[in-house]
Amino acid sequence: MLKNSDTPDFDSTSSMPAAKSRGSSRQTTKLFVLDTNVLMHDPTSLYRFEEHDIFLPIATLEELDSNKKGMSEVSRNARQASRFLDEIVSAEEGEIDKGIGLRRHSKELATGRLYLQTAAMNGNLPATLPTHKADNQILGVVMHLQQHEPRRQVILVSKDINMRIKARALGLAAEDYFNDKVLEDTELLYTGTLELPADFWDKHGRDMESWKKDGHTLYRIKGPLCPKLLVNQFLHLEGDHPFHAIVREQSGKTAVLETIREYSHQKNSVWGITSRNRDQNFALNLLMNPDIDFVTLLGQAGSGKTLLTLAAGLTQTLESKIYSEIIMTRVTVPVGEDIGFLPGTEEEKMTPWMGALEDNLDVLNHTDDDAGEWGRAATRDLIRSRIKVKSLNFMRGRTFIKKFLIIDEAQNLTPKQMKTLITRAGPGTKVVCLGNIAQIDTPYLTEGSSGITYVVDRFKGWAHSGHVTLTRGERSRLADQAAEIL
Repeated sequence: MLKNSDTPDFDSTSSMPAAKSRGSSRQTTKLFVLDTNVLMHDPTSLYRFEEHDIFLPIATLEELDSNKKGMSEVSRNARQASRFLDEIVSAEEGEIDKGIGLRRHSKELATGRLYLQTAAMNGNLPATLPTHKADNQILGVVMHLQQHEPRRQVILVSKDINMRIKARALGLAAEDYFNDKVLEDTELLYTGTLELPADFWDKHGRDMESWKKDGHTLYRIKGPLCPKLLVNQFLHLEGDHPFHAIVREQSGKTAVLETIREYSHQKNSVWGITSRNRDQNFALNLLMNPDIDFVTLLGQAGSGKTLLTLAAGLTQTLESKIYSEIIMTRVTVPVGEDIGFLPGTEEEKMTPWMGALEDNLDVLNHTDDDAGEWGRAATRDLIRSRIKVKSLNFMRGRTFIKKFLIIDEAQNLTPKQMKTLITRAGPGTKVVCLGNIAQIDTPYLTEGSSGITYVVDRFKGWAHSGHVTLTRGERSRLADQAAEIL
């Protein structure tokens, strides 16, 4: 799409934006009509349409106003969107109905114009659509704009699937808001692991250097695969001589690989837990490495995300004392009907949401068969004294120092919420995000726009972060079969 920085004319009969055409070689910019949920999802969406123009119906502004009260993320976004609009409109010295340039307000990100509805527009909607509903009023505006702008593409942008279906049924163009999507296809999401080709050593073993350090063997290799490697990516080559390593350095066509610790052996067990497959072994290598400050684990139900993380956290908190305590939090989005008001302290209110924590602590508590009933009871009390359960609602403004912070069910977080949580980390704190992007319960969040997808993509290749996608379930044969066939 070619950029057109010309100021659009106004159609004197309809008080609407009309794009100038500068010959057949210049394409006309599009006109995007924004639904309210787009602004409440991402207030900066006003600046995300580059050279194209934006139109805001009065119904959108009314809905923003009615959603501005409250402490929820949606209410905060509604208030922020209103502040952006006030900033844009207040700075305009000319007539608002001529459109307001966004170039200055967006720091050159957007070069289009913002139009506000200044006249009645109904677009002759079918009689079956009641005009008192805000959604139908917005559809009427889109229809009106399309009728008066036949040479220009008018597109409704909405996060509401039903709204988009209604628009298409009326012959109107409608799209989802894609700007916050990290990936169109989650199959392309970074997995943190790479299977090496069978001829890897033939192509990369020439002039190879190797040395020992802290019980690990390191290899400096050169070859065509090196530019594609990322720091802290796990490499594996199966066969007669299996090779499992992690990328420690990468520069041009040179990379340094380090062999990893085998947590499948009982001698390397973590709080009595050993890895049952290759991916779990990779995950434990990240969780047990104090130089890795940020770990993300994705995987289906029963792949061991929470169990491995708790085992690593307890070992480093109670045995090696790297961290002072474990803090666990999760998004409180119910799968079914909400159970309503919960009495008690913050920790007691969070108890029903922390069933996964209790289940995994039961497993970890039975790893020491020699301790006896009294020993296990004492261990249980010690563990509970070092694990704090916190609500996400009270995280803003906090700083955690020397803590092992676990964010469970992170697929239900937005990118903005994820940023708020990760920036709580102070010196010596490790943050672990766990999630399954196939089980998103938050409205308007998809696999491509989830907060955990966002951080996996943004943090890949950083020297102090790591990611592993756990592919195999280890809960039970029934759970594995259910995950596969249901």
